[in-house]
Amino acid sequence: MKSEKKRRLWLIPVVLLILFASYTVFRAVSFKNLKEAPSLTNEQALELEKQLSVLYPERSQVLHPLSYNIQKPALDLTAEAAILIDVSNGTVLFEKNADEVIPPASMTKLFAMFVVEEEVRAGHLKYEDLIPLPPESWACNMPPHSSLMFLGEGQKVTLEELLLGLSICSGNDAAYALAYKVCGNMPDFVARMNKVAWDLGLIHTSFVESSGYSELNTTTAREMALFCRIYLNRHPKSLERFHSVKTFTYPKEKNLAPGDRPLNQDFSQGIPQHITMPVTQKNTNPLLGKLEGCDGLKTGYIDESGYNLSLTAVRGKTRYLSVTMKGKGSSTAEGQANRVKDGTALMEWAFYTFADASVDFLKPYFVKVYGAAGQGVNLIPVYNEKTICVPFVSGTDAAECASRINFKVHVPENLSGRIECGTVFGKITAEIDGYTIAEIPLASDRSLKKASFITALADFFVSQTL
Repeated sequence: MKSEKKRRLWLIPVVLLILFASYTVFRAVSFKNLKEAPSLTNEQALELEKQLSVLYPERSQVLHPLSYNIQKPALDLTAEAAILIDVSNGTVLFEKNADEVIPPASMTKLFAMFVVEEEVRAGHLKYEDLIPLPPESWACNMPPHSSLMFLGEGQKVTLEELLLGLSICSGNDAAYALAYKVCGNMPDFVARMNKVAWDLGLIHTSFVESSGYSELNTTTAREMALFCRIYLNRHPKSLERFHSVKTFTYPKEKNLAPGDRPLNQDFSQGIPQHITMPVTQKNTNPLLGKLEGCDGLKTGYIDESGYNLSLTAVRGKTRYLSVTMKGKGSSTAEGQANRVKDGTALMEWAFYTFADASVDFLKPYFVKVYGAAGQGVNLIPVYNEKTICVPFVSGTDAAECASRINFKVHVPENLSGRIECGTVFGKITAEIDGYTIAEIPLASDRSLKKASFITALADFFVSQTL
């Protein structure tokens, strides 16, 4: 009897050992077949976004500094404030007094265009819509010496024509017509513009009217560049449709008020309510057709701001944007010449010195996790810019240099134990000629609790065999 009981007692550890062995084999098979982590739940996705925002607040920044040091360029700019950025990734390549608060002048109209483009995107407006012209938008009621597209009483004008008049001629009358169409009055439209600035965190940017005529409108070169990057990325077709158009003629015969006929008019004694003479104006951007790749963006001038220019150019797949403010000039001709000088210097230096390289490795990397209440996590890139700005360090030019960049992915073979969401376990490095110019951390996309003792022990044996 006692021997029978003794044999039964010996069976317990044997059975437990068999069960443990079976469980270990099950875990081994499970790990061997595991190729990816389960999709995140909504709760896990929210936790991930929250953790990354806390741990890496810079990931949400629209503009950021270069990740490597370069020799400061000897750029002799006449403008008191300037900034130069890489549009595709938001890298700031050069700055000079970029946080000085200055009236944007007619660069204000870019915010007005953004609001209107958002209305078109939402389906509330169409480019072919005919827009009524209240008296507040007639050219004859604009302040003296205003930039105008020459709107008049009773004219028939489309939304697209108003946007062309705003972007090419910098028409203050067009700014008023658009404001009244979208919101019914100027104060409410300006509130929309200010909301755009507020939502982007532009603490120094505010407006009191939409044309830029007022010196009470304010911004900085940095904040204008940040906004312009958002504008270009959200409404890229606006460059070809509006900002790169070199001339604009208005009013054409189709635009005239009923009963009016095309006639020459004398504007020396003031602008009449009924404008019947077509006026052709050149785009105020002096670098269109002069600077290779230039296709925008907007000039601005009032006495208090000097000669301002938001400028963009693209060559190949690389696009840069500069903002220069408080440009010098005792006359329009001198101010325009200095815009050309400063804009050309910034852009040519940028295209000679840098180029964009596509980051082809921005994807999740699955890693198995032993000894956890879950068998794997995805390591995801903390930053999601699709390109990096590569310096011209060797080769024939910056673009050729960028083509030789070497990306390396560093991830562990496996992890173990408790995992905290957002913890960095790997990285992607970008190297050129052995020099690291960028590092992108790879962080866990979820949290995993530590496994029970039995599971942890089984996983230990599994990890030694797989």
